[in-house]
Amino acid sequence: MTALPARRPADGGGAKFRDPLRTAAGERRASVAFAGLKTLWFNTGTLCNLACEGCYIESSPVNDRLAYITLREVTVYLDEIAAGAAPGATREIGLTGGEPFMNPEIMQIAETCLSRGFHVLVLTNAMRPMMRHRAALQALAARFGPRLVVRVSLDHYSAECHEAMRGARSWKPTLDGLVWLIENGFDVHIAGRTCWAEDERSLRAGYARLLAGAGLAFDVEDPVKLLLLPEMDEGADVAEISESCWDILGVAPGTMMCATSRMVVKPKGAAPRVVSCTLLPYDVRFALGATLAEAAGPVTLNHPHCARFCVLGGGVCSR
Repeated sequence: MTALPARRPADGGGAKFRDPLRTAAGERRASVAFAGLKTLWFNTGTLCNLACEGCYIESSPVNDRLAYITLREVTVYLDEIAAGAAPGATREIGLTGGEPFMNPEIMQIAETCLSRGFHVLVLTNAMRPMMRHRAALQALAARFGPRLVVRVSLDHYSAECHEAMRGARSWKPTLDGLVWLIENGFDVHIAGRTCWAEDERSLRAGYARLLAGAGLAFDVEDPVKLLLLPEMDEGADVAEISESCWDILGVAPGTMMCATSRMVVKPKGAAPRVVSCTLLPYDVRFALGATLAEAAGPVTLNHPHCARFCVLGGGVCSR
């Protein structure tokens, strides 16, 4: 069995990531200028049918810290884009959770976004909540074709490792849902994880064996179709990113997610707000305002996820 990585206590790196402008070593902290809104994410709510090991947003059947967003609330932001109040040419709407298909208005939300001309990316575990919407999903796929993309979380190509993360009896329903999507002609992506003691070549080969064995045609070499995500362990000791790191690492600030994307969240009992990215739904330091226009400023990289997932890990939630 491939070992499950140990989780460290969330100490935030001690003295690191405290000052928004300076690193613990006193260097000027790196920031990312906003280049325009390419992708707008909506967190549809943190409730999920699973409680996965290491879930960065702590989704579960009981966590409603982020409430279900409604179609009316989503439409406010779509109208803001249509009015030109959000800088940039927004092409894509991302729907994440929790499990988006548990939101009672998810199909209306997806249909509205597609009807307005956006590409829509829905993240799901492809289990029972999604399968309850099979007829509605097929209707959307028939109308909008490849503008609807469904990304399935399959943490590893083996049942043993996937269930180490997702829990017992989670493998078969997810694989069944994935097979149904591909066989019914959906544009399907897969999100795996890189926390295993395997290199990327081994992981892609493993997914290739799994999918070929299921009789499915799938390009595992495509880094968008099979997205392998770096880990997010908030308690791990990770280097802070200073302004000088861009040149040292050979990384351009404009390639960071927060250069071209934002996410709308709806805290329980509160109005929706815009945060810097999908990885930081709770941290009030990254709450940028109630509107997309208010959220168009730069983002300082003052969180371990900024360093480990984005800058050092090269992670992205959409391309």
